[in-house]
Amino acid sequence: MAVVIAAPASGTGKTLLSLVLIAWARSKGLTIQPFKVGPDYLDPQLLSATAERPCRNLDLSLCGESWVNQAFRGYGGEAELALVEGVMGLFDGIGCSQEGSTAAVARKLNLPVVLVVDAGGQAASLAAVVKGFRDHDPELRIAGVVLNRVSTERHRDLLREVLASIEVPMLGCLPRDEALNLPSRHLGLAPAHELERKADRQKQWARLAEQHLDLNRFHSLLEAPAAGANPLATLNSAQGEELPVAVACDEAFHFRYPETEELLQHMGMPVLRWSPLADEPLPSHARGVIIPGGFPEQHAARLSRCRRSLQSLVAWADQRPIYAECGGMLMLGASLTDLEGQQHAMAGLLPFQARRGRLQVGYRQLTPRQDGLLVRRGEQLRGHEFHRWSLDQHREPQDASVLWDVEGWHRNREPEGWGSKTIHASWVHLHWASSPMLGSRWRSAMADGNSFKDPTA
Repeated sequence: MAVVIAAPASGTGKTLLSLVLIAWARSKGLTIQPFKVGPDYLDPQLLSATAERPCRNLDLSLCGESWVNQAFRGYGGEAELALVEGVMGLFDGIGCSQEGSTAAVARKLNLPVVLVVDAGGQAASLAAVVKGFRDHDPELRIAGVVLNRVSTERHRDLLREVLASIEVPMLGCLPRDEALNLPSRHLGLAPAHELERKADRQKQWARLAEQHLDLNRFHSLLEAPAAGANPLATLNSAQGEELPVAVACDEAFHFRYPETEELLQHMGMPVLRWSPLADEPLPSHARGVIIPGGFPEQHAARLSRCRRSLQSLVAWADQRPIYAECGGMLMLGASLTDLEGQQHAMAGLLPFQARRGRLQVGYRQLTPRQDGLLVRRGEQLRGHEFHRWSLDQHREPQDASVLWDVEGWHRNREPEGWGSKTIHASWVHLHWASSPMLGSRWRSAMADGNSFKDPTA
């Protein structure tokens, strides 16, 4: 069955409750598969680390219904328990619609919902909030409520009576405790590798579950779905020789879907972990490099001093394919401004200076202007954008280097990204596994590079 952890709004306690349940399951020796609704990278890192297995994104808008169904059955059926953490408020989707929302995923997968409500400062008003969410969509089943930030036993007993008056089960109360707060920064929660005292926190989360949740009810709600085929099993496997690919992987570059690397491996492209922050040159036997997003702005000064890493990218630029998205693209520019407003030199492959700007977030419709490493002129793709940096650049809208035209909800169509024979660079994140043509085209691009001169020679 599995259960969806949802809430009326962001910042209410979805991630905390999810971590508490996962830590409890692991403390009992149970395997549990975490999922996350939407195009999130940060929450899944915490869920993955706690569950000790990769969290999988269930993103209807980005990946489509077929992929979501396959991923849920294929990955969820490999564990004893399964849990889906929602995104934003339960009914929040694209614009004022429910498209891509937690509710949409719960309906498509026919899953019950547990609502996490911040009960701080509430008494009888809780009934109006919960009743509104319960009755808003008759197709959804609200299996119960967990109350967060409950201050006293008296407060808890009062809220239990309020929920009983509208016949909604209370499945637990998490106490008001500043020690439970998760660290955050400008794009949401801090990455999992920055979380201090991980083992102690996981023990604390497991104790919270034992002390404050109705675990008998939760155990049945968390039951994993019937096993399905692995989503990658239906895709073509490796054909021909192995083509290794370097993937940037360190504290600066860690926004990636686990399925991307799994797809690469499946298609005969072994992944070579590469750390730009360690000033490592690109592996000489790699046929291409992928630079995912992350927080290069947090490490800009250090990254600027990593001359071997930056110079190896420059040497590769005309020789072998480079794929860079969001934060990965920032390393290819002329300079990057850090969190304190200081400017630092980068690889200089692309003619822009990157500085802090306003938040850009949302799904994007993409229409390529040219045939490139991964895309073909005129086709339609879907991606997502999530960053607070902007580019100072000087090029005409019809410049031949423009990768594609981008548009979205309340986002007018505009040129974006860089494309060439060997470079794909954009703010937009793609989900390779749900569009396997991307992997095939990447493999072809690396194979074509066999005739190129070794850029590291």
